[in-house]
Amino acid sequence: MTDTNTATYNPFEPGFAEDPYPQYEALRDGDPVHHSPFGIWGLFQYDDVLRFLRDSELSVEDRNANPSPMTDIAQQVLGEEAERGSYAMLNRDPPDHTRLRRLVSKAFTPRMIEALKPRIQQLVDESLDSMAARGGGEVVADLAFPLPFQVITELLGMPDTDTEQLREWSGLLEPVFDPEVLRAIGVAGRQMAALVTKAIDDKREHLGEDLLSGLIAAEENGDVLSQDELVDQVMLLYIAGHETTVNLIGNGTLAVVRNPDQLARLSAAPDLVAGGVEELLRYDSPVQMSRRITRRDVEIGGKTIEAGAFVILVLASANRDPRHFGDSASRLDLSRSDAKTHLSFGGGHHLCLGAALARLEAQIAIGSLVQRFPNLSLAGEPRWNGLLNLRGLSELAIAL
Repeated sequence: MTDTNTATYNPFEPGFAEDPYPQYEALRDGDPVHHSPFGIWGLFQYDDVLRFLRDSELSVEDRNANPSPMTDIAQQVLGEEAERGSYAMLNRDPPDHTRLRRLVSKAFTPRMIEALKPRIQQLVDESLDSMAARGGGEVVADLAFPLPFQVITELLGMPDTDTEQLREWSGLLEPVFDPEVLRAIGVAGRQMAALVTKAIDDKREHLGEDLLSGLIAAEENGDVLSQDELVDQVMLLYIAGHETTVNLIGNGTLAVVRNPDQLARLSAAPDLVAGGVEELLRYDSPVQMSRRITRRDVEIGGKTIEAGAFVILVLASANRDPRHFGDSASRLDLSRSDAKTHLSFGGGHHLCLGAALARLEAQIAIGSLVQRFPNLSLAGEPRWNGLLNLRGLSELAIAL
């Protein structure tokens, strides 16, 4: 048991980006309902996180939050730009969220996801062919990034985009405390909004069968979808639609390579991949946290979280809680029977809309990689992207 006086959420602690899990464990055991020095609350145990994910009376709209050091910094640095993204369904409560999700969900039906399987397999095979020709490769640049990026680009019907620039825009979904980083995010937000606005303007002249055309048509046919809502939805889908899967494939590949017994199991039993991806989602969540804002005082864990509080729900910590997953919660087990109860896709109204697509992309990418190269190994020290929420690898060199 960790002393509650020593359990503090500190994402700036040396080594946190590489491995936040010791800190999560200390908070789960020592102060699971944690009021941080940043003026926000954090939940670290599985049952508490699940309760908040499912509580329909909680909000995700920043306007319902009390001022905090984090929001004060954002307002001072960004001004009106601090509101960017507020029209995205991720940041809206019902009924707005319900309406927006209904419009977008038409592109994510099981039938449409299944229809993408041949294209995903083709893209994966092309990447693996290239890696085989070179005798090795870099998983993030060669596979984990280009696959979901190409899929979401085609699904949306977006024009060709500078991929390096797009990767820099991923910070738009990050909680940030550093004014300089906030300024950089402000610039990135303006650049991405300009690109999306231009794409929308061009698409209006050339409507097709893609998701962006569908959203435009819905707006123009009298739905209350505004231009701001349209831009924010596309920005959210473009970033969340690829970056989370980049982390799932990258983090998942690293986890398998670092656990040779599990790599051998997956190589010997290809059918293990579907459940195995659920375990990889649990073991190292591609999205580390979600958030809710209290509309009323909430009693939890013997403490009172006041109305208007900003609460981070640390999914990655909940996913390793031995109170739910047993004593082996910190270990990778690709045949874990309850792996699918992980919280990596959130829950409640905001359960990840693209979960089925992410699962399919990871199953094909990781499954094909392991089947084709069962003896793959690390060819250098992995490099992490340094992000708090979309925590993942920026580089993972492998030998085949």
